Amino acid sequence: MRSLAYAFVSPGSIRAYAGVMDVVSGLLDGPRARGAFLLRSHLRAPWGMRIEDEAPLTIVPVLRGGAWVGPGGSDDEDAGETLAAGDVVLLRGPEHYVVADAPTTAPTVVVGPTEICRAIDGGPSPMTVFGVRSWGNDLEGETVIITGTYPLDGAVGRRLLKALPHRIALRRGDVDPVLVELLAREVTQDLQGQEAVLDRLLDLLLITCLRAWLDREDAPGWYRADADDAVRTALRLMHHDPAREWTVASLAREAGLSRAAFSRRFAALVGEPPMTYLTGWRLDLAADMLLADQSATLNSVARAVGYASPFALSAAFKRHRGVSPSDHRRRVA
Repeated sequence: MRSLAYAFVSPGSIRAYAGVMDVVSGLLDGPRARGAFLLRSHLRAPWGMRIEDEAPLTIVPVLRGGAWVGPGGSDDEDAGETLAAGDVVLLRGPEHYVVADAPTTAPTVVVGPTEICRAIDGGPSPMTVFGVRSWGNDLEGETVIITGTYPLDGAVGRRLLKALPHRIALRRGDVDPVLVELLAREVTQDLQGQEAVLDRLLDLLLITCLRAWLDREDAPGWYRADADDAVRTALRLMHHDPAREWTVASLAREAGLSRAAFSRRFAALVGEPPMTYLTGWRLDLAADMLLADQSATLNSVARAVGYASPFALSAAFKRHRGVSPSDHRRRVA
């Protein structure tokens, strides 16, 4: 039911991937659905589900009625979020969470890593399959939600994920209702090419949600930095041509600043020094390339992301990620 979702880059297309879009678009391109899990739930109170699928990223629009989303463990400081029709919540894994009609309703079912649902008390599950991608405890229930799960495992996607809080609640008006309505209509269809249609709709809805959240004051540094001409220029150059032998001095020249002024401004806006960012970006790209193209050699990947040899890439990869490139490829595969 699931498949891995990668930012599809290859040694031969890396410039096409990054050169035609801005820095933010490049990072938002990481989450890309490939056979994402989608389900429409029809629910009548009382109902409660404990979600233990540990998915990296989940998006839940509320179509009708209301719901409460909160922590799956004992967290006295987290009161959860109450959602109404038109609201959308993003959930970053792998933490467990609870979705219910109210915070006082105890979960009766657990949804595990393979979308298998079981009753908490060991009895029969109160949930029934109603049709294509549709289930719940009452087809005429007052609440209808959609759950879209990204089985994301691309490193470029993880760069974005690391910037997200565990839960983002977006209210009616923050997200284009037309996209939500279209996804709601299409999710129960079973037509030719339907999975591809749903993947693209889910991508559009996610990107709309991310842009709405990124426009808030607590956006990550790389998003705020896009408003600074000098830092934006440097970021685009690093994204567009990671194989080039960039130095702080050469990036500063391109940005039109002195070396010291550029270093200070970049670190202040992005949150890390230029060369640290560049190393992380190169290794994220290398990690994705190793997964996206199983025929790509370590040598070709190394050259594409700016390392002189596969040995240099392997050493940096293991130092920063804790595993060798071959182990990374084998483990995820």
